[in-house]
Amino acid sequence: MIRSRIWQKRAFISSRTFFSASASSHSSSSSSPTLPSRFLKPNAPSSHVSFYFPRVNRCLFCTQPALDLLASKLVDVPLAQTGEGIAECELLKWYVQEGDYVEDFQPLCEVQSDKATIEITSRYKGKVSNILCGPGDIVKVGETLLKILVDDSASPSVTLGDSVNAKSPDSDKTSVNVPVFTTVVDDSDNAKLIDSDPGKGRQTGILSTPAVRSLAKQHGIDITEVCGTGKDGRVLKEDVLNFAVSKGIIKDPSALLHTDSVEQLQGAEGYNYNIATKSCSPSEDRTVPFRGFQRAMVKSMSLAAKVPHFHYVDEINCDALVELKTSFQKNNPYPDIKYTFLPILIKSLSMALSKYPFMNSCFKEDAVEVVLKGSHNVGIAMATQHGLVVPNIKNVQSLSILEITKELARLQQLASNNKLTSEDICGGTITLSNIGAIGGKFGSPLVNLPEVSIIAIGKIQKVPRFADNGNVYPASLVTVNIGADHRVLDGATVARFCNEWKQLIENPELLTLYLR
Repeated sequence: MIRSRIWQKRAFISSRTFFSASASSHSSSSSSPTLPSRFLKPNAPSSHVSFYFPRVNRCLFCTQPALDLLASKLVDVPLAQTGEGIAECELLKWYVQEGDYVEDFQPLCEVQSDKATIEITSRYKGKVSNILCGPGDIVKVGETLLKILVDDSASPSVTLGDSVNAKSPDSDKTSVNVPVFTTVVDDSDNAKLIDSDPGKGRQTGILSTPAVRSLAKQHGIDITEVCGTGKDGRVLKEDVLNFAVSKGIIKDPSALLHTDSVEQLQGAEGYNYNIATKSCSPSEDRTVPFRGFQRAMVKSMSLAAKVPHFHYVDEINCDALVELKTSFQKNNPYPDIKYTFLPILIKSLSMALSKYPFMNSCFKEDAVEVVLKGSHNVGIAMATQHGLVVPNIKNVQSLSILEITKELARLQQLASNNKLTSEDICGGTITLSNIGAIGGKFGSPLVNLPEVSIIAIGKIQKVPRFADNGNVYPASLVTVNIGADHRVLDGATVARFCNEWKQLIENPELLTLYLR
């Protein structure tokens, strides 16, 4: 490759030399310059200038790649730092293919870190040369994702085109515009001159999709050795599998083709971890790699399990809450907004936190100190097809119930589409886990470090209760379980906090006393 480029550059320098010499020696003439006879092709038409070299042994060169080499440079596009403490990301999908032209700030790919899904955009304007990673790959920060051929220089002084002679508007000198040509030289006495299309022969590297490259990498195959049968020599998945069979790497490519097609369909919507859809025998063992948010859950829960926990459980009467929700729905001026119990629970929680700030704190283990957070950033645990994620509603203490409802709907939509940002996920101060939306009376949650408390809310159920006079009446009850970091919080503090929160939920009219 390097030897070929050296020949290309020499060819360009040589051609530029005799162009300049010819033009200067005939600057006073209005006719086309007379070039040395050894460079003129015999019987060439007079409408254009053609050249040939009498004899050069065993080389191939072209002026156009030489010009591209001078006018462009190949740059690496690495995975940048996407957030504090992020060391790697999973590549979800590509928006571009090899050979595509990209503009500044055009999205290139989508990656997912432990905290958010991020679009990587281009800092350059140019042509995608090589894509080095495929969907599902774990990419380290600083590792190259792709290479782009960037055009960062001015146009060459000699313009290559179809016209032969053209006069400069402010000069009598004739400039020579020469068609792009490739000289193919062999051992014969005469070289062949071939006109070339500027759009051809510019593909850099092997044409293939990231999935095909990943398949070749998986089987230890050098993709440059595979003969592509697709358009313009593109290497297809079948080409890799057939190559693997011919080399004895695999025996039955049909099974791999079926498996890969299933994975590709799943990858189009994001990684689906429901492996029951794969056509495998129920008795076979299957290995499922954890990606994205599931990898984050492994890390965070492993750390949380080392924290000394205690749990406080209580029941809250939600009769007044049910009536308030019904009233909101009947008098809803916003048809696109759906009212639920959760926004009222979040606002009442914030009211209680104002009286018990240690519940809304973060513990710094290295400094053995606690930071009492001024903002109530309430995290909401959401189970999505991409894994468990905990975005948070910022500054709940300053929001109305309507504003909380809108923000909750926004976060739920982004989580469903796997589009949450680091801003949506980072900075939480306390977490709510509404397991009742799925089922179950209560759970025993682990804190979301560095937070010191988390609350699991069960399902609201209609149950019989006894009045003071002995009569039975129906009551809507919900069970809450508060998990606390015992290094910071004690049982008495959590109990008093829960009583305050319980009072606000059972008597929602009290919320109006604290609204600003």
